[in-house]
Amino acid sequence: MDFAFMVSRSILAKAGTMRDTLLAAWAGDQDEMAIIIKSRDEIALMREAGRINALALEAVRQAVRPGVSTAELNAIAEEVIRSHHALPVFLHYPNPTYTSNPYPATITASLNDELVHGIPSKRRVLKEGDILSVDCGCTFKGFVGDSAFTVGVGVVSPEAERLIRITEEALYQGIAAARVGRRMGDVSHAIQAYAESHGYNVVREYTGHGVGRDMHEDPLIPNWGTPGTEVALRAGMTFALEPMFMLGSPKVYTKRDHWTVATKDHKLCAHWEHTIAVTDGEAEILTLP
Repeated sequence: MDFAFMVSRSILAKAGTMRDTLLAAWAGDQDEMAIIIKSRDEIALMREAGRINALALEAVRQAVRPGVSTAELNAIAEEVIRSHHALPVFLHYPNPTYTSNPYPATITASLNDELVHGIPSKRRVLKEGDILSVDCGCTFKGFVGDSAFTVGVGVVSPEAERLIRITEEALYQGIAAARVGRRMGDVSHAIQAYAESHGYNVVREYTGHGVGRDMHEDPLIPNWGTPGTEVALRAGMTFALEPMFMLGSPKVYTKRDHWTVATKDHKLCAHWEHTIAVTDGEAEILTLP
């Protein structure tokens, strides 16, 4: 979940564009980044948190069909999480701009041109041909699992189906690049290159992030970058990678609920995410059932 980058908006407003500020922060002194290396025992707890989160998302996916409300999907996810003695991490997450408006749900449910942070509601009922992005996070014994998927509702257009597929494939391109001896810029570039090779744009304002005891830890992980640059990857680092692709312009705006982010041109977008651990070999996906 990319609430992390939202936290910096008050700073961003003073410093210029969101993209320029993110680049400045990302390219800053790497020694100042508080990247936490996890022990085997800590990664084991993250693996269990990720498993619970994956079970919640799978239950949601199985319930997606025309006529179902996003509030019903939210209730399903929360029931799975709590039944496994975990806690929803998104619920009551503070809004960085409006302190009286914490996030009110367990999942985010974003429809069609909505990129992230869509609020579940009884009034938001799925229709044939919609595409739905669902993000969810939970905490188990002090550690976080965070993941997301996009799915079609019933039969969707070939254009929507391709966007969903390519965004998911890009996630695995990023995961494959996350190896000891490489740098974070290699991971970001792998995602960007896959998007652009298929004609899609990547969002500039929202990113992946480190994850562990907190949902958002250093570093920020943009979906674009330069190979061979930025933080050197080490075994024990844990990240949430989350490609977000658009059919049209990468420009986005926040709706009046102060949470939901949508594309300015109202074209479709998709979002996938896994929490991973860097190992001495291939990266391990921690958010699997």
